[in-house]
Amino acid sequence: MRVLRPALLLAALAALACNAVAEAPAIGAAAPDFQLTTIDGKAFTLSSAAKDHKAVVLMWISTQCPYSNAYNAQMKDLANAFASKGVLFVGINSNKTEDSAAVIAHAKANGHTFPIVKDPNNKVADLYDARRTPEVYVIDPEGKLRYHGRITENHEDPASSPDLKNALDSFLLGKPIARTETKAFGCTIKRV
Repeated sequence: MRVLRPALLLAALAALACNAVAEAPAIGAAAPDFQLTTIDGKAFTLSSAAKDHKAVVLMWISTQCPYSNAYNAQMKDLANAFASKGVLFVGINSNKTEDSAAVIAHAKANGHTFPIVKDPNNKVADLYDARRTPEVYVIDPEGKLRYHGRITENHEDPASSPDLKNALDSFLLGKPIARTETKAFGCTIKRV
């Protein structure tokens, strides 16, 4: 059996700690604030957006993932439907394999008019422990997390389990959200 020297062991542990991803914020806890630039060059800060809206929906999206792409129409429709109710949808692309040009072309091709940000080095994905595309987080005006999980259980039949819509409807009516966490599924975020 090989024994590691203390210095090597400490170096290995330090390397693991540097690569560790933060734990997802708990429902009701403060959502990590961040500032990024939208694909059209505007500054986006979560805390400012949250104060200016009844809710902010952070959606981790991808240009290449078939699961994320299967939800493109739902993302667009939900963003449009809830915009008039004071909810801002924001797309976040954290994939190292997808550059800004691809993200811009994808947004245009799919009619995404909601803000989309590129998350270089997946720092925001790490703050939220976002793992999949698509994966969503609903943030209230005080900056607290109210829902985390999937858009729906089945992209082919959104009415069968409209988890995100149900969460937003309940939240906007001031009612408790029945399912504050659901299991997101899809492609893994390609981290640096």
